[in-house]
Amino acid sequence: MPVESVLISLPAPKPLRLGEAALFLDLDGTLAPIAARPQDVRPDARRSRLLDQLKEGLSGRLAVVSGRTLADIDRILEGRITCVSAVHGLVRRDCDGSLHAPEPHPGMEAAVAALRDFAKRDAGLLVEDKGASVALHFRLARGRALDARALARRVAEQTGLALQEGDMVEELRTPGPSKGDSVRAFMTTPAFRDSVPVFVGDDATDEHGFAEVVRLGGFGVLVGNPRETHARFGLRNVEDVLAWLEAAR
Repeated sequence: MPVESVLISLPAPKPLRLGEAALFLDLDGTLAPIAARPQDVRPDARRSRLLDQLKEGLSGRLAVVSGRTLADIDRILEGRITCVSAVHGLVRRDCDGSLHAPEPHPGMEAAVAALRDFAKRDAGLLVEDKGASVALHFRLARGRALDARALARRVAEQTGLALQEGDMVEELRTPGPSKGDSVRAFMTTPAFRDSVPVFVGDDATDEHGFAEVVRLGGFGVLVGNPRETHARFGLRNVEDVLAWLEAAR
């Protein structure tokens, strides 16, 4: 799969054509600004109106693909989106409401305990237990970044959990499906079939989604600073994403 290796700004995408597209949207850093604490991201009237309009214009071919838990996605989006991939692809709720979720890895309990013990060292360290994964956030304790990353690597080796690095976060997850796997699963359903998949995201975990939509004949849109990516287009920030989506026809 080709990767853009020249770190230059990607061109902005043309207005989205709703009649032929299937849209996959990340949440944090894409639909909502990244907050210091995950719980600080809340419902937003503009975003909610936009999602209602997109869902109607796309005839239901709209899915949110996020690292958050399903419950948290529903909280932030006020339950507007049925088709959701949560915990970076480990949990998926199909458009008919059916749920696919793995049993937590046997090493998850030990991992949660280790991260919580580490978090006692600094009030800025936050542990987010997602059931199938656990995340250690250090955006409010940047001086602990090296120690946090070293701990996550060590716990991953000891437990067999998959290590997933993010923006000021280390996550240990049950091995299993990625965001790209969720895109592929959605695209096999009647609601999404025979459409052009478009994935919009900002984080490294979204590269699985970008790669999959390219494989299926669509394209990715990277939000934020340039990097090596499978995405063909780019937008600068959440405001640009919302404006681009509001211009869709």
